Amino acid sequence: MSGRSKRESRGSTRGKRESESRGSSGRVKRERDREREPETASSRSSPVRVKREVEPASAREAPAPVFPAVRVKREREADEDSEPEREVRAKNGREDSEDRRSRHCPYLDTINRSVLDFDFEKLCSISLSHINAYACLVCGKYFQGRGLKSHAYIHSVQFSHHVFLNLHTLKFYCLPDNYEIIDSSLEDITYVLKPTFTKQQIANLDKQAKLSRAYDGTTYLPGIVGLNNIKANDYANAVLQALSNVPPLRNYFLEEDNYKNIKRPPGDIMFLLVQRFGELMRKLWNPRNFKAHVSPHEMLQAVVLCSKKTFQITKQGDGVDFLSWFLNALHSALGGTKKKKKTIVTDVFQGSMRIFTKKLPHPDLPAEEKEQLLHNDEYQETMVESTFMYLTLDLPTAPLYKDEKEQLIIPQVPLFNILAKFNGITEKEYKTYKENFLKRFQLTKLPPYLIFCIKRFTKNNFFVEKNPTIVNFPITNVDLREYLSEEVQAVHKNTTYDLIANIVHDGKPSEGSYRIHVLHHGTGKWYELQDLQVTDILPQMITLSEAYIQIWKRRDNDETNQQGA
Repeated sequence: MSGRSKRESRGSTRGKRESESRGSSGRVKRERDREREPETASSRSSPVRVKREVEPASAREAPAPVFPAVRVKREREADEDSEPEREVRAKNGREDSEDRRSRHCPYLDTINRSVLDFDFEKLCSISLSHINAYACLVCGKYFQGRGLKSHAYIHSVQFSHHVFLNLHTLKFYCLPDNYEIIDSSLEDITYVLKPTFTKQQIANLDKQAKLSRAYDGTTYLPGIVGLNNIKANDYANAVLQALSNVPPLRNYFLEEDNYKNIKRPPGDIMFLLVQRFGELMRKLWNPRNFKAHVSPHEMLQAVVLCSKKTFQITKQGDGVDFLSWFLNALHSALGGTKKKKKTIVTDVFQGSMRIFTKKLPHPDLPAEEKEQLLHNDEYQETMVESTFMYLTLDLPTAPLYKDEKEQLIIPQVPLFNILAKFNGITEKEYKTYKENFLKRFQLTKLPPYLIFCIKRFTKNNFFVEKNPTIVNFPITNVDLREYLSEEVQAVHKNTTYDLIANIVHDGKPSEGSYRIHVLHHGTGKWYELQDLQVTDILPQMITLSEAYIQIWKRRDNDETNQQGA
């Protein structure tokens, strides 16, 4: 090739490159101009629609893989997204793909309701943290969080368990895709976690005798439900069962609005007792439970914490001690005081009495000196008005010796004999380390629900002794008018009581076990509950037991004997 032809070819190549560069720069310029142009009215009003028109159909059907940074951002946006915004988007027909997908989760059939148990403490099974706890609805375990690297997220990837429930917000999520599931078929799960009752439902509780069916097919009566004995907490179970069958107290705690706005000082842990007792009431009376028993785990943990380990799950306690502490703790946690401020606890159980006290001279003093001392003001009878939550009934001492047939006599005593302590005449001697007193008691106000505690245990320096005396009592029609002072008898129109709960202690003082007889108001039948066992019982059999705590209901004007006993 000649030198001239080489130069021509170089020139043509250079010209071609320049024309291409000019063409490309013109294209870039046109695109920039297009970007600078103001948006049209239609593009401003519906940016989502424009975006969808630009996207190809394949991109809409199969979303592109989400990288970690994008997924974290999407989580944050999902949390910030509010319900009203979702509703507005749905109305305008611009509901995004994530919301549409959330309504049709393909993993709902993997939920296993038979393993779901919401009675235990809501904390992560790995980190033991209460914060942001989720329940896996496939295996029933609790995990923390749902973001990347969280325990719930790792569990969902590792075991292919995809459906989770936030135990605080009651929202359902699918992991690891991390979208909210909105499905009406999941309402039964949220109701088991947090049962709610309307005023109408509460009003009808004592009128219906309808059996409920648990998820496993067993039938049960709401309210007559076994409580799990975790180790040695049957003493607390019996008391909680008895209180759950006191209608005014039950109705108050079934409706959370009654107590959730009560103000407590900062750092006060006692209100936890109120919250947990309310939760337990709602679970015991839930007609849509997955199982026919309830575990009082969270309630008892609150008891251990608030009583500073006086009452424990692993150690047998005394039912009367627990009842006394629990009623007073509940009263103070609800904002009540000793004298002025009343609560539902005092409205239901508190009565009043007069206590007459007379100091006695020391028994070792000579008779003449005793006579002189009795004329001193210090030894004159004094009277004080006092309130009570329950009445302690003293049993006569049990015989020490066996009869001729080498069997211990089981002594019996009528209820009215031990009630004579409160007739205002019977005197009883009380000894202290230094002084002796004579006391007598007279009732001045009878509460709507009266608790009797029959004193079966006496403690000395060496051991605790149990009195096996059987108290003979009628189930209904116990009239206490004669134990009221004369001036208040006219004020009390109704003084007749019927038994509604009877707690029994069986066995040795320090070991033993507790069971309870309760009346179901809807059916008028009596049931015996011992831990998880629930059996019906004849009223005549109740009087043969070693009764320890009893709750009696005062009759109203229009009420007649409905128990047929």
